[in-house]
Amino acid sequence: MRKLTWLVGTLLSVAALDAARTLDFYFIDTEGGQATLIVTPSGQSILVDAGWPGFGGRDAGRIIAAAKAAGVKRIDYMLVTHYHSDHVGGVPQLAEKFPVVTFVDKGPLQELTKGPQGLFQAYEEVIARRKRLVVKAGDSLPVKGVDIQFVCAAGNLITVPLKGAGQPNALCGSEEPKKPDTSENAMSAGFVLTYNNKFRFLDLGDLTWNKEMDLVCPKNNLGKIDVYLTTHHGLDQSNPATLVHAVAPRVAIMNNGAKKGGSPSAWQIVRKSPGLEDLWQLHFSLAGGREFNSPDSFIANLDEKCEGKWIKMSVERNGDFTIVNSRNKFSKTYKAK
Repeated sequence: MRKLTWLVGTLLSVAALDAARTLDFYFIDTEGGQATLIVTPSGQSILVDAGWPGFGGRDAGRIIAAAKAAGVKRIDYMLVTHYHSDHVGGVPQLAEKFPVVTFVDKGPLQELTKGPQGLFQAYEEVIARRKRLVVKAGDSLPVKGVDIQFVCAAGNLITVPLKGAGQPNALCGSEEPKKPDTSENAMSAGFVLTYNNKFRFLDLGDLTWNKEMDLVCPKNNLGKIDVYLTTHHGLDQSNPATLVHAVAPRVAIMNNGAKKGGSPSAWQIVRKSPGLEDLWQLHFSLAGGREFNSPDSFIANLDEKCEGKWIKMSVERNGDFTIVNSRNKFSKTYKAK
């Protein structure tokens, strides 16, 4: 009886602890690459991409600093969206310095040129000694307490709408398609994360214009989103209004660099999205100037040569979420709708 009472008490304590924790995101500055650390209320960690190689291990160092700030001692799932230098390049340096349990990717390299081939070879050398999970569009990541569903991978897209989605998209046909992209960008593994049916987050990696439109045409297979990580660092090769305005995010976060991403035309599309409350940026975009950048308080790094400040987002069980700029400690809370 004592053992049973102890077990019940322990389980209740764990459940109460999980309920008290938030779902945390760290949008880490990799100077125009991607590295997003997600820590679930149960303590599991997912890292989406690892930034660039080289630079004296700069990006691996920034990821590890964020992990330590989050109390994370290992990466449970390392998701590589695609095999370009600013996404997969930092994996070997990170794996040397920090434990990674399972690598998640879209499968074989599909852009058979010298640069990606070298990056993929280095990645394969790392994962040869570790667990690997290959995902396709429609798959879910086995994480406790949150639902992560892949909506694109290896050039394929979901055809069955996510729960609550599937409405006709009146924007379809309003924008011209671009030249077909056969690079790794178009092969990105992207996902929608749902927490407690109260909060939804979208990350499509570097998925390009035509694929994005196909995801939401003729019907919106994604549905509405609370927070949108701008696709492809806010470049105008991606982010058509057909997608951005259809998912209608309340908040957008742009993982741009000073000289990469943050294209004025893409910035305007995001900024003009119906219902958008704020656009946060990892960097002030030099190309955008004052006209096409958010107010300084919403930008983590103002100078081209910076300290690599991150943006942190914490989501409550009721869907409220708070975003904090680590540079100036400016924060804003968005109540669930």
